[in-house]
Amino acid sequence: MNRHEFLRGLHKASANRNYLEIGVNDGRSLTLSRVPSIAIDPAFKVVTEIRCDVHLVKATSDDFFARSNPLAHLKGGRHPLRNLRRGRHPLAHWRGTSLDLSFIDGMHLFEYALRDFMNVEKHSDWSSVIVFDDMLPRNVDEAARDRHTNAWTGDVYKVIEVLNRYRPDLETVLVDTEPTGLLVVFGADPTNTVLTEKYDEIIAEFVYDDPQKVPESILGRTTAVKPEALINAPFWKPLVNSRNRGTKRGRGWESLRASLKQINTAG
Repeated sequence: MNRHEFLRGLHKASANRNYLEIGVNDGRSLTLSRVPSIAIDPAFKVVTEIRCDVHLVKATSDDFFARSNPLAHLKGGRHPLRNLRRGRHPLAHWRGTSLDLSFIDGMHLFEYALRDFMNVEKHSDWSSVIVFDDMLPRNVDEAARDRHTNAWTGDVYKVIEVLNRYRPDLETVLVDTEPTGLLVVFGADPTNTVLTEKYDEIIAEFVYDDPQKVPESILGRTTAVKPEALINAPFWKPLVNSRNRGTKRGRGWESLRASLKQINTAG
C-alpha cells in the first residue's frame, strides 16, 4: 500500500471532522480531504483539484503557528445549530477547536519535523491522529541532511527515537507504506512541555553532519506494521465515538493504548 492509499484509508477510518497538512507541494495528499482543512507550505504549487473547504497558507509552519489564532479557519467544524439542539452554547465548539487528523510532510530535517509535532500537539488532544511522512529511508544516502539524491527523506526518522525516549506517554506506530514509510502518533497531550524544555538538549544530540547513523531497524523496516493492520483495527469506531462525545482522557485512552500495543507487538 502506498502513502496516499493509506492516507485515504485513514481519513475514512478516523472520520476526521477537520484536517491540517504541513507540506502541500502539488496537493496530491490534500485532495483526499473532504472536511474543513488548513494546508501550510511556503512554496506550494497545487496542480490537482481540491475538494474541501481549505485555507491554503503560504508560510513556514513556524510562522503559521506563531499567529494569534492559527486554527481560525476550522472554528466552524461543528455547526452552531447542532450545539443548540444539544443544549450547548452555539459557539461552544468554535472557541476550542482541536485537530482530528494532521499530516506532517514539511522540511525533511529532523529539527523542523520535531517542531512541527510540538506545534501540532498544542492544538490536539488524546483522540487526535498525527502522521509523519518519510520515516523509513531506504538507504543512508536517502537519509542525508544534505540532499544529494532524487528521492530524499532527510533525517526525520530520528523523531521516532525522540518520541519514544522523551514521550513514553504517547503511542507511536511505524507503518510500512511505500515508498518511505509513515509514523502515526496517538495520545497527544497539549499540556505536556517536555519537548519544549528538552529541545536544546535533543538538538545537541540528534543534529549532526552526514553521514547519518540510520538504525538497521529503520533500514530493514523490522518494527513497522502493515498498513492494512492499522487501517482495519477495531479501535477506530470507539475512538471516533469518544472523540465526538468529547470524552476526556481516561478509560478511552487506556483501551486505545492497549489495542495499539497489540498491533505493534503483532507487527
